[in-house]
Amino acid sequence: MKVDHKGHITTIRNTQCNTAEFYQKLSKEYNSYKSQNLIIDLSHDKAITMADVKLFLDMTKTHKKEKKSLVLVADNIDFNSVPAKLIVVPTILEAHDIIEMEEIERDLGF
Repeated sequence: MKVDHKGHITTIRNTQCNTAEFYQKLSKEYNSYKSQNLIIDLSHDKAITMADVKLFLDMTKTHKKEKKSLVLVADNIDFNSVPAKLIVVPTILEAHDIIEMEEIERDLGF
């Protein structure tokens, strides 16, 4: 797991294991990241499945309650089958853009 802080966004990359194992590691350390906007980069796992992506549903709900953004990056999934409660994009740049838009929406009171 590789963690990068850039401004008000923290990017956590899965660099070694499959997504299910990475999710377990991240869950254990989640409390140290819950007050930050998160980009979770899952693009390392080329065998990622929709079930792996759905593991992050509860974490996403918790994060939204904290009024923070959580965006997943995965480039080899069917984006049409992603649950509406999850935000999944194919690139890190798009993840940054989504977080910036959500920050603006929160500042405006939406």
